[in-house]
Amino acid sequence: MRDPAVSRSAAGRLSPRRRRADLSRLRDEVFDVVVVGGGVTGAGAAVDAASRGLSVALLEARDFAAGTSSRSSKLIHGGLRYLEQLEFGLVHEALTERGLLLSRLAPHLVRPVPFLVPLTGRRGPSGWPARVGRRGYYGLGLALYDAFATALGGSRGVPLHRHLSRAGARRLMPSLRPEALTGAIRYHDAQVDDARMVLALARTAASMGAAVLNSVRVTGIDRSVREVTGVRARDVETGEELAVRARTVVVAAGVWSDDISGMLSDIGVRPGLRVRASKGVHLVAPRSAISGEAGLILRTPSSVLFVIPWGGHWIIGTTDSDWRLDREHPAATAGDIEYLLGQLNPVLDRPLSTADIEGVYAGLRPLLTGEAESTSQLSREHAVVEPMLGLLLVAGGKYTTYRVMAADVIDRAARRIDRDIPASRTGQLPLLGADGFRAAWRDRADTARRHDMSVGVLEHLLERYGTVAIELLALIATDPALAAPLPGAPEHLAAEVAYAVSAEGALHLDDVLTRRTRISIETTHRGTESAEAAAGVMGAVLGWDDDTRRREVDRYLGRVAAERRSQRAADDAAADRIRQSAPDSRELASRGVGTDPGDASSQ
Repeated sequence: MRDPAVSRSAAGRLSPRRRRADLSRLRDEVFDVVVVGGGVTGAGAAVDAASRGLSVALLEARDFAAGTSSRSSKLIHGGLRYLEQLEFGLVHEALTERGLLLSRLAPHLVRPVPFLVPLTGRRGPSGWPARVGRRGYYGLGLALYDAFATALGGSRGVPLHRHLSRAGARRLMPSLRPEALTGAIRYHDAQVDDARMVLALARTAASMGAAVLNSVRVTGIDRSVREVTGVRARDVETGEELAVRARTVVVAAGVWSDDISGMLSDIGVRPGLRVRASKGVHLVAPRSAISGEAGLILRTPSSVLFVIPWGGHWIIGTTDSDWRLDREHPAATAGDIEYLLGQLNPVLDRPLSTADIEGVYAGLRPLLTGEAESTSQLSREHAVVEPMLGLLLVAGGKYTTYRVMAADVIDRAARRIDRDIPASRTGQLPLLGADGFRAAWRDRADTARRHDMSVGVLEHLLERYGTVAIELLALIATDPALAAPLPGAPEHLAAEVAYAVSAEGALHLDDVLTRRTRISIETTHRGTESAEAAAGVMGAVLGWDDDTRRREVDRYLGRVAAERRSQRAADDAAADRIRQSAPDSRELASRGVGTDPGDASSQ
């Protein structure tokens, strides 16, 4: 547990020095719980276990949120379409979690966002029954949605839904074609900076004493007879082999769960669940491409399409297709992009084209198999299984309900430990950066004035770091050059890059441009114009020489070029081949190319 004399933020710093110390702990300690997987569920499980007083290690093979958890629709929502499937319990559970995140756990990272549900139907008297029927059907659904949010005393955290005429809908969304709707219903959900949410969870776990490490890949499971005693792992940055001892191993690997299942199959154990990967592709367009102040939710033949306001951008998604190729770098195709534009353009007065697209990203949803043939119909409920004594697998679920999944699996782990373990308390535990956020937001103009900074820049920092933003202000006070914006990304400061390395565990350029910031998807150049400067700031903290800086930049540029080419491919197989042609920083690091981040003298 944390020394009371040390602040939460200081205790949660994922610095190069902390990485060395945590690697040493892996060699020497026996942990109550080792969590495999640094996505939202794994990081949430680490927080839950550490908050109960358990000794915890969190191991991530690549970077925190590098998989599904940084490539989502960035929504915290109950799932309107689950009402149609009569999954009322799932909707209520998710809306309860939404209220907690908005009000208490992460108000700096989760905020309300308005949506319109356009109503369609024929004009004129003959179309009147259809229009009324649609309005009544969707209105009833949204009334239930609002009711579930406050059932059993929950906090809704967002306004109630509201019916709009066609004129009212077009006032909110002038880009809607008048003939494409007869009216609309406005409702609210919430959105999240998904990668930074996972990082906040990882740092919160670290602040409570967990050993938290990215670039540590689990390669095997150690056991005595039929009871798990730990895992074998490799430090990807140095190649060092590690034997990590544990009383319980929790696997929260998402679409990589079957890798663990393969390890079990080798020793004759059935895993108890299987996970299927469904590819979801999102487009990012500038806010100027669509005129409007709310998002859209549109029905498609197989699912729904979201058009989500995202700062100065729109996120448009998603697709839903089976994926059996490389899971670390799923690739979007020309067909995916064409599909999304084809679903959106019929309702817009100015159709979007590929020229309007700033960024494209593809992620894989982990869906439990065996419930339906179509991936879009697979249940988002989660499962916890124990195929061997001391080995727990958690899979399925959705981003919004990560905390419920985490509590369920740690409840199971706690039963194995021979001492009194308290119940989960994460529903009352603000994440790092949430404490005092509303007061900091209220006083932002005064704070900006004291630090000779524009209010807009401070708002950007508060919405990404919460009250931990004060540490970035301290960095800038020490080195005023860090107040400069990055080339090609004027919304982001050099201080964010330095902080990503000194406090947030970033080891490679891609970690910073893709997950610590959103430069890779929010700029038309996709980070290529920012790479040199960002690598320079990183290198100053990590002690990179000129060759290492050059390699990091070249690898990043190669990744972007391969992604652009893959997005012109006709099918998944061709796109996957092109994307796999790009060099991977962590693969090269494991072969001894580059430097050991633990060698850095800083922090």
